[in-house]
Amino acid sequence: MKAKYIIAAAAAGWMLFGCAGAEGAMDLSEKYYLNAEGEAIIDDVVFPEEALPDDNSRVFYEIFVGSFSDSDGDGIGDLRGIIERMDYLNDGDPASGLSLGVEGLWLTPIFLSPSYHKYDVTDYYTIDPDFGTMDDLRELVSLCHERGVKVILDMPINHTGTGHRWFKYFKYAQTVHDERHDYYDFYVWAPDGETPGGRSFTHLAGTGISYESNFASSMPELNFDNALVRRAVLDVAEFYLDLGVDGFRFDAAKYIYYGDTESSVEFWQWYTDELRVVRPDVYLVAEVWDSDGVTGKYAVCMDCFDFTVSQAGGLIAETAKAGNVDRYSAYVEKYIQSISAAREGAMYVPFVANHDTDRASGYLTAASGQMKAAANLYILGPGSPFIYYGEEIGLRGSRGGANTDANRRLAMRWGDGDTVQDPVGTTYDPAKQTESTVKSLKAYGESLYSYYKRLIMLRKANPEIARGTYCAVPIPESKLGGYIAEWNGKQVMVIHNTTQRTIELDLSTVTGAEGFTVLHAFIGVGEASLDGNLLRIGGQTSVILR
Repeated sequence: MKAKYIIAAAAAGWMLFGCAGAEGAMDLSEKYYLNAEGEAIIDDVVFPEEALPDDNSRVFYEIFVGSFSDSDGDGIGDLRGIIERMDYLNDGDPASGLSLGVEGLWLTPIFLSPSYHKYDVTDYYTIDPDFGTMDDLRELVSLCHERGVKVILDMPINHTGTGHRWFKYFKYAQTVHDERHDYYDFYVWAPDGETPGGRSFTHLAGTGISYESNFASSMPELNFDNALVRRAVLDVAEFYLDLGVDGFRFDAAKYIYYGDTESSVEFWQWYTDELRVVRPDVYLVAEVWDSDGVTGKYAVCMDCFDFTVSQAGGLIAETAKAGNVDRYSAYVEKYIQSISAAREGAMYVPFVANHDTDRASGYLTAASGQMKAAANLYILGPGSPFIYYGEEIGLRGSRGGANTDANRRLAMRWGDGDTVQDPVGTTYDPAKQTESTVKSLKAYGESLYSYYKRLIMLRKANPEIARGTYCAVPIPESKLGGYIAEWNGKQVMVIHNTTQRTIELDLSTVTGAEGFTVLHAFIGVGEASLDGNLLRIGGQTSVILR
């Protein structure tokens, strides 16, 4: 199967990707044609003929729903906006080169809520009218499945909003002192003056108690010692699995029992076991914002986002800024070994930024090539990498002095008249936002957007990358580094150069490189070549050897 790549005609002489024969990487610089829209189409990317397994080793795309795409002109992104952008996200043909090619969607909370972010749910069984209807969700899930895309929902069950009927019943039971009421102990509470230290509590008006509220007074925390609570939150997840959703991202997973990891893990073990009875292949990933030592304890029951590699101080950013790739590869290998020992089928889940962090384009600029180098590191790697919406166009946003997460969740820039607006509470200076839009970048081959498309296609065209056993390949006395991945009896070697200079490497000096004689592909700011054992890798460029 051949893929068609879109690049700008003016950039046709700039080689980003090559497919190789026995002689090495094929020069595609002249192999393009112009379509009716004036876009240059490359037609030389070879995909495996065999069908790939329908597993969870796929590239996900996080959508902050209210900021993505507005279908009805009210300025708020919605589910129908996502439906109308599916050709942008995934057109159903991985070889077309016409869509971003993501293989999964993570939707931030879509349930009824009074806030713009929807993490204070008032009804889990109602889609917030700002975002659409339950039928819209069904349509989106169906369309995604037709195109081989999985959908996971953000599930904030550590707490609800104070407007939830459960909390109203809890308040009533506490007000009338009815200890036999089903909702009397539905939330964590303590008598006023006797609240545990180190945790936040809010006085419940009309009573002599305070309820736990570590995130905000509007977010009371559920009592997971109560069997009725456990059953209620399990029913919610099962409802959406029955609807067709493929899994969940669990918000604030380590706070189920505040400061008590053992009890929190016990809950999640029970909860995830129950969900796997309903759907054995359910996709479950948790936000455990902590060190690897803590997240590793949750690996026995579900995957966790790897916060060690994320954000400005994470290993991806550090390595992308000409850091030592050997250190990064060794870390990934050790991490995978650790979670694999905890649970069969455990998966690596890296990311650079999400809705709770400053955007990567603030500390990894596109102009410097660092955004491309960072993308290579985690997308040309194992498991299930997550892209934050707009990352592919260099969308910016950070808390700054205003200290509001709304500044990290700014409107996607489409450039085609989409009416989506920045969320309530935004203070980010519009003059600092990228001038790029999806429309302006579509026909520009050197754009970050086109780069992400190529990168995802390259990953999919080499299934060993996502699914293979990961073995770090040390390359001493050089900032180069990489790994060997083996899957279904086939191997690839991926080597990254995150410096800005061309580096020559004698493969005969690299342990494990024996037999890798074909430069199958390369992608980056520079070029690459293989002459016998001599590999030349341009700056901020990665290669795939077979």
